[in-house]
Amino acid sequence: MPQLTIMPSGKAVDVAPGTTLLAAILSAGEKLISKCGGQAQCGACHIAVNEGRKSLSKTTRAENEKLDALVGVSSKSRLACQAQMGEENVTVELLSFV
Repeated sequence: MPQLTIMPSGKAVDVAPGTTLLAAILSAGEKLISKCGGQAQCGACHIAVNEGRKSLSKTTRAENEKLDALVGVSSKSRLACQAQMGEENVTVELLSFV
């Protein structure tokens, strides 16, 4: 089972493929806000994917549109509610400006 490492805490958890990063982060006991219930509408769950980005599900049009409207977006940006784990290990960073 692939492992998700959450920075800056360094907590690592096993995550089943197909699980959203938001669900995995919350189940690991980390705090991450999602005001829209995982619908890619609020952008509050904006994270940076430092490693394993290609293993995640493809970015949807709704996610791209929301990311385009956010401050501080980079090529590593994803919405945790939309990105689903693949078969490889992933490292994410919870962003302090969210």
